[in-house]
Amino acid sequence: RKGVLFKGGVHLENVSGVKVVAFDKTGTLTSGKPKVMDIIALKNITDLELLRVSASIETLSQHPIAKAIVQAANEKNISLERPKELQAIHGLGVHGSLKGIAYKIGKLEMLKDIAIEKEHLQKVDELEEQGKTVIFVAANGQLIGLLSIQDTIRPQAKKVVDELKAMGIKVALLTGDSETTGKAVGKQAGIDEVYAELLPEQKVEAVKKLESRYGKVAMIGDGVNDAPALAAASVGIAMGSGGTDVAMETADIILMADNIENIPFAISLGKRTNRVVKQNVVFAIAVVLTLVTLNFIGGVVNLPEGVVGHEGSTVLVILSGLRLLR
Repeated sequence: RKGVLFKGGVHLENVSGVKVVAFDKTGTLTSGKPKVMDIIALKNITDLELLRVSASIETLSQHPIAKAIVQAANEKNISLERPKELQAIHGLGVHGSLKGIAYKIGKLEMLKDIAIEKEHLQKVDELEEQGKTVIFVAANGQLIGLLSIQDTIRPQAKKVVDELKAMGIKVALLTGDSETTGKAVGKQAGIDEVYAELLPEQKVEAVKKLESRYGKVAMIGDGVNDAPALAAASVGIAMGSGGTDVAMETADIILMADNIENIPFAISLGKRTNRVVKQNVVFAIAVVLTLVTLNFIGGVVNLPEGVVGHEGSTVLVILSGLRLLR
């Protein structure tokens, strides 16, 4: 009814003990619909040509940022070519060739062998301080341009973070973006603990670090890069409609409508369930002890009355459990 799928009762129990909620950024804390904001050509190349080669290389990628670059080119009616020798490097970017020219598109780490001028790095810092993700474009070992991508924070993100904090739960942000971008987004959402520049395996390490420091961790993600962290967390929560198949397969709980407002609901439901289970167990044991005691102190309860009393208590336990549907 609420659009939350629990893959088993144990996950409902586990989510009740969550001490930390760790959000992935793209597609989870943000709407997952990034757009190209700035196109900055740095060499003897026009902005449109920079966008054309970038979108051509990214045509075969399914990453949200790649889709944003291709969409920007399509909106400008730019004809794209099919790249050759395309290879995606998880968490970093892609490289491939067009007309014999080798291109690299992605994070700064993709361009470790390329010298980048100080003024260009300053421009990158300016864009990242605005909460934008900067993509570097290099051709034949030379930086030829920058693309900035921005994804809007979900309107309910701040409210959800505040609700989680009010429940006494620590909130963290895990992102592959730079620290400047991560902190800018974290500030908008009210998240203080930000882990940035993380590769998929480093997200797993961050989850384990949070778990050892605070206790059970719920990881919320939607992409292929989030799957290892979803598996490593005490509870993995995936976005349903916008998430990848591998993320949904790995997760323990799925938010069917991508509504992150259901995260505090799922945790509070888990807590209420645990409470009701304990109440029911105590009540059931109390009824049995009462019936046994009454029988031994003089046969106050005969067999038919004992059966009715015991079965009646079972019905009451079931009705008590149904309180969770409210």
